[in-house]
Amino acid sequence: MSYTYKYPRPALTVDCVVFGIDGEELKVLLIQRALEPYEGCWALPGGFVQMDESLPEAARRELVEETGLDRVFLEQLFTYGDVERDPRGRVVTVAYYALVRMSDHKVGAATDARDASWFPVWDTPSLAFDHESILQAALKRLKGKVRYQPIGFELLPKKFTLSQLQHLYSTILERDLDRRNFRKKILSMDILDELDEVEKDVAHRAARLYRFNERKYKKLVKAGFDFQI
Repeated sequence: MSYTYKYPRPALTVDCVVFGIDGEELKVLLIQRALEPYEGCWALPGGFVQMDESLPEAARRELVEETGLDRVFLEQLFTYGDVERDPRGRVVTVAYYALVRMSDHKVGAATDARDASWFPVWDTPSLAFDHESILQAALKRLKGKVRYQPIGFELLPKKFTLSQLQHLYSTILERDLDRRNFRKKILSMDILDELDEVEKDVAHRAARLYRFNERKYKKLVKAGFDFQI
């Protein structure tokens, strides 16, 4: 027996807010649209979900196709379904946010993207569709979640200094953090491995390098550990 729907079906898309940090600023990856609507405008990478793929699969495929990014931290954000959000018709989008180590990924525009580039999150061009609202929601989620889950390490090099770690939190949270108190707190968590390595090719005194120990963190969580910054 075959079945048919008697109600119209809206189209379904995914949009991705990709965050990175370049050592100084928190940035978001945008693509310049090569097609109408909003041809030439900047937007979040994303596109239509295919019939044979899940939502996360669609989000990851679109990131690869439009920006060249692959194997990144990805988490669902919200669903946006305003009736007039897309001039092409009734389109519902599921938004994701992603965190990447900018030094590990080479960005390149492809498919229906004319260009792909990083912008400071607080100084972006006008965005297509309702993407400004999606970006602001992703920023709010990042600011909140980075304080109670160690997702910030996804933005850092695998080997980092305590100064780099502190700067990351100060940048995301938009406030100064006391150097001594921050270091005391993060080291007391016992989730960092101190390495027998220091920075290279720096003008100042080389600082000790550390690495996030995910295995130790997961073990601590099972024992009731509460991550708080």
